[in-house]
Amino acid sequence: MSANRWDPKAKKPPKGFNSLAPILSALENELRDKVRESNAGKRNTESMWPVHQINWQRSRYVYDMYYTHHKISKKVYDYCIKNKLVDAALIAKWKKTGYERLCSTYVINSNNYKFGTTSICRVPLKDRSPEQMTAQDPTTGCRGCASGVGQPRNIFGNKYGQNLAAVQIAREKRMEELERKRLQEEEEERAREDAAERAGEGDSETDDDSDDDYGPTPAAGVWAGGSKLELESERLAEGGENEGDDDEYSPSAKKLKTSS
Repeated sequence: MSANRWDPKAKKPPKGFNSLAPILSALENELRDKVRESNAGKRNTESMWPVHQINWQRSRYVYDMYYTHHKISKKVYDYCIKNKLVDAALIAKWKKTGYERLCSTYVINSNNYKFGTTSICRVPLKDRSPEQMTAQDPTTGCRGCASGVGQPRNIFGNKYGQNLAAVQIAREKRMEELERKRLQEEEEERAREDAAERAGEGDSETDDDSDDDYGPTPAAGVWAGGSKLELESERLAEGGENEGDDDEYSPSAKKLKTSS
């Protein structure tokens, strides 16, 4: 996928796509770097893990921004599908019961596994033997993408398994909170200065509370930079949010239903 396939000069993207472009570009650059990396010391299949994992993360990001958080319009979502910025086949599977967390369409193709079965990552942890509890799919590196409770929150166990839509929203909310706090502190400081001036007192000092910091922002500004932000993004990813009632941004429940 070209890093500039959403270049306005080539084809003008719909309004609202700019909110996705930075993260999609960062993921494209990450994928390019991983493909160029040396495979020394890796198994042949392991060298393909980043390809499958970044494909999942990129598709999940756009999917969640539309279906879960309602942050982009249908025009933007359709643009991503039409221009193959996401894996349309994988997204189609996520809409079906039992496949909501599927890591790749590869792992459910029985032709890819012995005896016409599917990958170990499709077996719920509760149904695995003790020896299989830490097993990963050899092609995708997935630890477990079956639906239901008790499954790994991060299916890959690394930054590519983070829900970037939730990370982005949690970070934006945090920045809004910090801005509100800054404005409030400035207002309180002005009030103290006015009171001190009237009383003839000196300047007062306030403590800088940074105990609730979300950690440093990653260089790419994409993945969660601290454990607190990652936990908050997981909470958002699991619970979702019903933000925005505009029909353009809120797909109907009917679209999410699939026939058995």
